[in-house]
Amino acid sequence: MAARDYGQYCGITQALELVGERWALLIVRDLLVGPRRYGELAAGLPRIPSNILAARLKQLQEGGVIRRAPRSRVIIYELTPYGRELEPVVLALGAWGFRSMGDPRDEQVITPDAMTMTLRTAFRPQVAATLPATAYAARVGTAELLVRVDGPTLDVTRGDGPADLSFAVGPDVRRLISGELAPDRAIATGVVEVLHGSGDLLERFASTFHLAA
Repeated sequence: MAARDYGQYCGITQALELVGERWALLIVRDLLVGPRRYGELAAGLPRIPSNILAARLKQLQEGGVIRRAPRSRVIIYELTPYGRELEPVVLALGAWGFRSMGDPRDEQVITPDAMTMTLRTAFRPQVAATLPATAYAARVGTAELLVRVDGPTLDVTRGDGPADLSFAVGPDVRRLISGELAPDRAIATGVVEVLHGSGDLLERFASTFHLAA
């Protein structure tokens, strides 16, 4: 099914032939957040050509990674149980790639699904279990997310809602999550703008979400 056949009999080779083509794993990343319509996938991957998106969706279906399903008179794409097994792989890749991320380029964007997966990658349930339940309304670039932490459970949804702390931040959120910038310095330097609630809760956020750079 892959456009490139590596000619080797190996599990890693098979995995790359299933999801190693350009854009394929990013489609999987977004579908790990939830089922998506074709247009939603295209919007979340603004640089993908429409013919490539269609081709990748077809290849991923043929490989048993995703499936098409009717829902409320529209077709949505969702991961199969086999495809969902990629979640720890995607999270591990995200953590690995985070370590070599530099400053963002001007043309780079943060999509809601990408930020959701970053938070899931950085989430430390063992730390969260020792802290009070907290809801954060995070505006990261143009992405608005409601982040609810209750013990070791994390729930991230799009949009706004009641929150203990509301804050806005740009791509420099990486510096906060990595620990490069302490929460109080992030606020003092304008990297993070507290919109509602106590800035002290940003300390709790930084403790709950951390990735080593």
